[in-house]
Amino acid sequence: QVQLVESGGGSVESGGSLRLSCRISGLGNPYYCTGWFRQGSREQREAIATIADNGTTNYADSVKGRFTISQDNEKNIVYLQMNNLSYDDTAMYYCADFFPCVVTGDIKYWGQGTQVTVSS
Repeated sequence: QVQLVESGGGSVESGGSLRLSCRISGLGNPYYCTGWFRQGSREQREAIATIADNGTTNYADSVKGRFTISQDNEKNIVYLQMNNLSYDDTAMYYCADFFPCVVTGDIKYWGQGTQVTVSS
């Protein structure tokens, strides 16, 4: 079974940047792709980005133009570069497998999460 381990979260001021990493190991479903979702303290979880093996990406409107998902296939790592962060981006961020490979796809597996806190 696939294992997803996130890192890179932390505290940052509004307007700042962070880069999250997701290290992937194990045997995953070849039809799934990797992405990110987040969950704030009192909110529904929100899928925010996915990336297919061919590099095709999909973003939620809330992060489009600010966040960039990328992957290093040799190292089996998926990144989420987050720029121009705001208080509303504060959440636990999870790396996950999606099917189909869009932010509206079903979330199959996810990691333990990494906390991102943005101070206003």
